Amino acid sequence: MKKLLFLLALIILLIAPFLGEITLNINDIFNNNTMTNQVFWDLRVSRVLLAFFVGGILAIGGLIFQIVFKNSLITPYTLGIASGTTLFTAISIVFFPAVIMSISSAFGSLLTIIILYFISKRINKNSISVSTNSILLIGIALSYFYSSALMLVFYMSNLQQNYSIVRFTLGSLDTVGFTSVTTLLLVSVILYGIIYWKKSEIKLLLISNDTAFLKGLNVHKLNLLLLIVISLSVGISISFVGPIGFVGLVIPHIIKLIYKKSADKLIFPVFFYGGVFLVASDLIARNLNTASTLPIGVVTAFIGAPFFVYLLIKRNKRQ
Repeated sequence: MKKLLFLLALIILLIAPFLGEITLNINDIFNNNTMTNQVFWDLRVSRVLLAFFVGGILAIGGLIFQIVFKNSLITPYTLGIASGTTLFTAISIVFFPAVIMSISSAFGSLLTIIILYFISKRINKNSISVSTNSILLIGIALSYFYSSALMLVFYMSNLQQNYSIVRFTLGSLDTVGFTSVTTLLLVSVILYGIIYWKKSEIKLLLISNDTAFLKGLNVHKLNLLLLIVISLSVGISISFVGPIGFVGLVIPHIIKLIYKKSADKLIFPVFFYGGVFLVASDLIARNLNTASTLPIGVVTAFIGAPFFVYLLIKRNKRQ
């Protein structure tokens, strides 16, 4: 099963740049003077790499959030981080167009997770663990606040700004060249490196926060480090592609079902297949016979929403 899945993943990654609205002449791919060369390298390959790194970041972010909060349904999106990122990006579009979107997005995600963490910690100041129920409720409250604030920004924007915000919220992997890809490659390397560096400590969190504390681990410090790094990484990713949901929910669960290993041993598989999942979703989105490319967020939502309901039903049956 694992070998078959890996082979399928490689096939998807290899064929993705060759499929699209324009039929490419393979003989012209390495000819710099042809349109095929420009379409293949500047549009197709860069788009596939962008999708891969964003998918990997979102998937591994979901895995770590589920470990930290001891809840298999939590992701950076269900806690309102995407809403915060979207709001601050919209504010940047309307009021501060000179500000780089990745800065405003990263600020929105970081601010959200800091609010979530410290309010939850204050509510449960006598506990080592971060209360899942508390942080979920705070996340829901923040999401409603961000949604209301976003409507206010919509009201204050002009038609062009309104259109830009709507397009951003739908999610898009449109890119030209490798500037965005290089940035997200760097973010992926840093994120993966920090998680791998803390791998043994994350393994202790999987047992319990109390056990980790008794082993001499500063649980609060580790949780805060992981949450800040992931939130910044997700925020930067969202600034390039918009809020793409459900990747961090679907992929960790599928990989756990297939590999049947402890989560600390699934860091690479989750990152890799998260990237492949988003590449495959994008492949579907841009190869449908529609007037324009279907927003990638629509495809992931169609796949992820039923899966989310399935997880809820399965979880209730266990209780």
